[in-house]
Amino acid sequence: MPVQSNSTPRSTGDLEHPLPVGGRPARSPARPRPRASKPVRSRTSAAWIGVCVGALVLVALVVFMMQNTAPVEVAFLGMAGTAPLALVLVIAGLGVGVVALVVGALRIGQLRRRIRADRQPTLPTR
Repeated sequence: MPVQSNSTPRSTGDLEHPLPVGGRPARSPARPRPRASKPVRSRTSAAWIGVCVGALVLVALVVFMMQNTAPVEVAFLGMAGTAPLALVLVIAGLGVGVVALVVGALRIGQLRRRIRADRQPTLPTR
């Protein structure tokens, strides 16, 4: 079978003409467009969103502290004194956060011990 090189002109007599008579290619039948896929979420993107949210919370906290500088009287466990309102509220919020972390850590430890106990093989009884 003879092989033609690309440099020699081909005869289009036996081939279908690439363009119809009007000079425009025929439209292909309408195909539904593929849906745009959702972007893949990664740990890096989650960390970036966490940093952005943390920065916004920090800005809101700074604005809060700047607007609430009036001194208030505070009494706690027999101690008394005056401190700026913002500082008192931030310390109270941090205290609540620490309590929540401790309770959460205790619960996680409890669940881990339960899972570990369930995984240990039981000895068959005879």
